[in-house]
Amino acid sequence: MTAVTATGGGVWGRAEQQDFRSRVRGCLLGGAIGDALGAGIEFDSLETIRERHGPHGVTDYVPAYGRRGAVTDDTQMSLFTVDGLIRAHIRRDSGVWHPPGDVHAAHLRWYRTQRDWGPDERRAGDGWLARQEWLYARREPGRACLLGLGDARMGTPENPKNPDSKGCGTVMRSAPFGLLVGWDPHLVLQLAVECSAHTHGHPTAGLSAGALALIVHCVVRGDGLDAAVRKTLAHLAARPHHEETTDALRRALGAVRQGTPGPDRVEALGEGWTAEEALSIGVYCALVAQSPRHGLLLAVNHGGDSDSTGSICGNLLGALHGETVLPPTLAHLAARPHHEETTDALRRALG
Repeated sequence: MTAVTATGGGVWGRAEQQDFRSRVRGCLLGGAIGDALGAGIEFDSLETIRERHGPHGVTDYVPAYGRRGAVTDDTQMSLFTVDGLIRAHIRRDSGVWHPPGDVHAAHLRWYRTQRDWGPDERRAGDGWLARQEWLYARREPGRACLLGLGDARMGTPENPKNPDSKGCGTVMRSAPFGLLVGWDPHLVLQLAVECSAHTHGHPTAGLSAGALALIVHCVVRGDGLDAAVRKTLAHLAARPHHEETTDALRRALGAVRQGTPGPDRVEALGEGWTAEEALSIGVYCALVAQSPRHGLLLAVNHGGDSDSTGSICGNLLGALHGETVLPPTLAHLAARPHHEETTDALRRALG
């Protein structure tokens, strides 16, 4: 893989750098906020959500894992994806540059947080993120993620882990690939596909992960969300086995024209447990969002994988608008300083 150094090969001024910083923070914090909003209702039906939280469903964080604002494995794995990308960029000129390998190593560090009691100070190479004690908590990780990372072998598109799995556990961690704004779009898509194979081997899983990354990539580079989705569809058309992912994105675009947004429109797109359904719901809610708060609440108030669809929607809205538009009443996120430090490290690494 090769990459260019800046968007369009040019040099950014201060305004462009500040805008990029805001979009990087917005993308990853928005994803974490959506994740935390859905964490307490992930396995509830819409009827149950309304019975417990009122006719409008959840309108703020509700208790999950013993507190309000707790994040799930979606945010945990996204942070470790960022960790892998940072290390890949640090090693770029070392002669051993292999981003899929660096991301895989980072996801293996995440796997240890699901198995160990806490950080092991003897692991000198673990780095700052793996030493954060709050990450050592199981937050309903998907079976494919645990099985795929349960040994050291790295899955590849040619020899993937869990070849029949297309759960959403690969999509919800893939937005960070889209923040590689200096990369050509087809390389962003390819990297996400390759890293999906570490845990989810079904072609639809990889292409759905790649589609989210590419939509984020287009948005951060200045496209509107609708244009970003349509550009992504054009890239997908050139890939084998793209039909399920393409159909999911087209259904999201079509749902925008079907009337007032609401849970019925969301649930018509699926429940979000599979990769393409989670992508479709997250994209639809971001497309019809009257504000980031509106979009995030729409993305979680349904009877499906609420934290993952909320996370995907939050990634997109944060990348589109930047961190300053994230709902202030929803921004009291567990371990927020750690999220910000990680995202800022990525932004610095990307220059």
